[in-house]
Amino acid sequence: MTGSIASEPITVLIVDDHEMVRIGLRSMLFAPDIVIVGEAADGAEAMDRIAALRPTVTLMDIRMRDMDGLEALERLNALPAQTHVLIITTYRNTAYLLRAMAAGAAGFVLKDISRDKLLATVRAIAAGESRVDQDFLRSVLDRLDDGPTFDRAEGGEPVEPLSPRERDVLQLLVEGMTNQAIAHALGLSSYTVKGYVQNILQKLHASDRTQAAVTAIRLGLIK
Repeated sequence: MTGSIASEPITVLIVDDHEMVRIGLRSMLFAPDIVIVGEAADGAEAMDRIAALRPTVTLMDIRMRDMDGLEALERLNALPAQTHVLIITTYRNTAYLLRAMAAGAAGFVLKDISRDKLLATVRAIAAGESRVDQDFLRSVLDRLDDGPTFDRAEGGEPVEPLSPRERDVLQLLVEGMTNQAIAHALGLSSYTVKGYVQNILQKLHASDRTQAAVTAIRLGLIK
């Protein structure tokens, strides 16, 4: 009898300037499908390790000596794709979130994340998805005021106006709901919601749902 062929493991690089944190993350990521291939203590060291090891996913802290995680991410963004970067930080800082996503981060989570959620996030990012801590996103929304908004996406392209129904869908999308959940909440079919999501991504010049959520927050499109 022929056994099934195992898929390639997810290789991970851990970047943090505190050894205790790196040890803790190693322990949390102990799983049959994940292999920790290396560690780094700052952004400059991380770039060297990424070039040498080509990890599937890089867990990147923000505040580190010499070169911080956001600067390293921005430098990596100018190079051919080598790794999916997951920002993991203690700081609930909106500017950090927007800067990270604009620089191409695949995800943004806080260090109080549970082991199960961290494993699920790493696996999703390795599969090409994006993940942002939903509680943090909601807190960002709660802090939004009625200040001035903008009418251009991150790359400078003009954003097309959204219809009232598209705004309803966008609101729920930012809250982390799936198409099926949005369909149930709004009394629509999943197929219809999928069409609305595609329209929203196109109008906001977003490549995925996470980028659309970040753009929506930055432009003040959410209630």
